[in-house]
Amino acid sequence: MEPEMEDKTLEMMNTSGMESQNLVDDLSPKKNTVLKLSNGPVVGSRKRPSEGNYEKEKEHCIALFDQWSEADQVEFVERLISRMCHYQHGHINSYLKPMLQRDFITALPAQGLDHIAENILSFLDARSLCAAELVCKEWQRVISEGMLWKKLIERMVRTDPLWKGLSERHQWEKYLFKNRTSEVPPNSYYHSLYPKIIQDIETIEANWRCGRHNLQRIQCRSENSKGVYCLQYDDDKIISGLRDNSIKIWDKQSLECLKILTGHTGSVLCLQYDERVIVTGSSDSTVRVWEVTTGEVLNTLIHHNEAVLHLRFANGLMVTCSKDRSIAVWDMASPTDISLRRVLVGHRAAVNVVDFDDKYIVSASGDRTIKVWSTSTCEFVRTLNGHKRGIACLQYRDRLVVSGSSDNTIRLWDIECGACLRVLEGHEELVRCIRFDNKRIVSGAYDGKIKVWDLQAALDPRAPASTLCLRTLVEHSGRVFRLQFDEFQIISSSHDDTILIWDFLNVSTNGQSEGRSPSRTYTYISR
Repeated sequence: MEPEMEDKTLEMMNTSGMESQNLVDDLSPKKNTVLKLSNGPVVGSRKRPSEGNYEKEKEHCIALFDQWSEADQVEFVERLISRMCHYQHGHINSYLKPMLQRDFITALPAQGLDHIAENILSFLDARSLCAAELVCKEWQRVISEGMLWKKLIERMVRTDPLWKGLSERHQWEKYLFKNRTSEVPPNSYYHSLYPKIIQDIETIEANWRCGRHNLQRIQCRSENSKGVYCLQYDDDKIISGLRDNSIKIWDKQSLECLKILTGHTGSVLCLQYDERVIVTGSSDSTVRVWEVTTGEVLNTLIHHNEAVLHLRFANGLMVTCSKDRSIAVWDMASPTDISLRRVLVGHRAAVNVVDFDDKYIVSASGDRTIKVWSTSTCEFVRTLNGHKRGIACLQYRDRLVVSGSSDNTIRLWDIECGACLRVLEGHEELVRCIRFDNKRIVSGAYDGKIKVWDLQAALDPRAPASTLCLRTLVEHSGRVFRLQFDEFQIISSSHDDTILIWDFLNVSTNGQSEGRSPSRTYTYISR
C-alpha cells in the first residue's frame, strides 16, 4: 500500500459517520495489482508487507466489523473477496469447507429428534447402511435403536415378490411388521439375516440360469383319455382340467388328489379360480362355476356354439372365447348372478386365448391376428399382425403382449402402438403356452420342451438373439399344454398325462446340470 493511501485509510478509520462505505471504496487494488493475461495462469503481484502497523490496523478493522449488522458484514466480505486473486479464493474455500459441514445425524438426537435421524437413514440401501454404521458410534447407535436393518428387510418384502416368497417359505416373516416387544429380535439379528437372504436370492437366480431344479411328478392316470389341458396353483393346491372331462384338485405338498369334480361332458380346456370359485370352460361349449371348498356347481353358462377354449375373470368381469370365433364379455355380480354384456366378433378363425386389464381386452386367433378391444366400451381398437400362422397363446400386462404361434415363434408387442418389439425363435413345434413376469418369459410347446427366456434382454434391440434363451427344460414326453410359474418354480401339464413341478428353490447339492453363474442382482457389503 502506498504511504499516501495508508495515511488516508487510517484517517478515515478514526472518523465517525460513513466509515464502512469509505473504507470499501478506498481499499482499491487498482494502483497496486498488475494482472498479466497470457497462456499461463493469472499472476497477481503481491503488495508489500506492512511494517508494524498491520496488527493495529487489523484489530481496528475487526472492531468496526463487529459493530455492523449481519447484512452489512456479508456485503463487506463479498466486496473484499471480489478484489482478491484466484489463489486467495482457493485458500478461503479450503478454510470455509469444513466450517460448512454438519453432522446432522448426531445433531438431531442431541436436540431430542432421534425419530427424524432414524427416518432419514431408513431410506438407505444395504450398501449405504453398512457405510453409515462405520461413520461413528452415534450413527451406529441410531441405526441399531431404530431397527433400520429390520425396516430395510420389511421394505424389500413389501416391494419384491421374491423377498416376500422367501420370507413366507423360511418363516422369518413372523419377526417382521411388528412393534418392539420382547419377542422381536434385536437389530443385530436382522443385520446377520440380510446377507443370508441375499445368498438365497443369488442361489435361486443361478438355479434358473443353470437349469438346476428338483422335479416332482404327478401321474394323473386318466382312464378314458390322456392329457392335462389346463392348471392353476397356489401354495396349498393345484387345480387341473383333464381331457377325461374332470377337474382334479391336488394337495401341493403331498401331491395326493383331494377331490374330483365332474359335470362337464367334454374335455376341460381352460380354468381359473380364486378364493371362492373355480370357473371352467369345456369342449362341451359350456362354462361352469364351481364352489371351491365343496365342489358344488353354482352356475352353468350356455352361450358359445362350440368349445370354450380360454377364459379370464377379475374384478367383476369375465371374458370367454371359443372355437365359434366369438368373444363373450360377462358381468359377474356374484357366482350365481352372471350376465352377458357384449359379444365381440371380428376373428375369422377359432379364438384360442384372451387376456384383459382395466384398459384393453386382447384376443388371439388361428387367423394369425391379435385383436385389441376397449374393456370399458368393448369397441374395437386395433389389430396386431406379424405371425405367419395361427396364434395359440398370449399373455398381456403393462402394455406388453407376448404371443406364441404355430409358426413356432414367440413375439413381443407394444400394445399401444402395435409394434412388434422382438421375435424369439427356438421351439421346433407350435408354441402352446406362455407366461411372463418382470424378469423372464417361460414358454411351452408341442415339441415337449419348456424354454426360459430373458425378458429384459429380449426388450433390448442390441441384445444378440443367441443370448435370449437362458435354459431349455426337457422332461415331458408329450406336448406341453399349460404352465404357470413364480420366482421359485414352474408347474406344467402335458399330453403325457402328467403335471411336473420344477422347483428352483429346494435344489439338492448335486443339481442336474452345470452352467455359468448369473450376474448378481443384489449386493451386500460386509462389515
